[in-house]
Amino acid sequence: MSTDAPRTGDEWSRAELLVRIVTESQRHHADYSLFHQALADHVGLHPTDMQCVALLDRESGPVSTGDIARLTGLTSGSATRLVDRLVKAGIVERRTDPHDRRRALVSLSPEARRRIGAAWDTPGRAFGAVLERYSDAELAVIADYLHRTAEAGRTQAHRLASGETD
Repeated sequence: MSTDAPRTGDEWSRAELLVRIVTESQRHHADYSLFHQALADHVGLHPTDMQCVALLDRESGPVSTGDIARLTGLTSGSATRLVDRLVKAGIVERRTDPHDRRRALVSLSPEARRRIGAAWDTPGRAFGAVLERYSDAELAVIADYLHRTAEAGRTQAHRLASGETD
């Protein structure tokens, strides 16, 4: 790992910047995976369960098990087993959909929301401190990059899962 001071954008050629972005993205993914595993271990959840909790925390309201399958990339059977585990652990609550009694809706329990929120306090401050170093214009670029690469990732995941070759 380099300890050199980072160069500014003007000191890099476009080709060097593109290579650096790919390299740093790969490092970010690997390091964030380690962090995600450590956070899941800290709160006593499996990483896939933790991913579901994080996704539920971002939703504006309860979601169906089918939505959880779509959001996590799990099969419907795996999503059902995941929800069953989380209900048993008291992490999520499952209620009948008031508009369709055949369907259940899932949401985080208040206690889980508190517990997971507390686990995020220190990491959230650390990530926030990193972002404080950037101007509003730079934050807009970072947000745009993250949005676009997430969209590209979802598209490529769908392509790979469907067996498409091009």
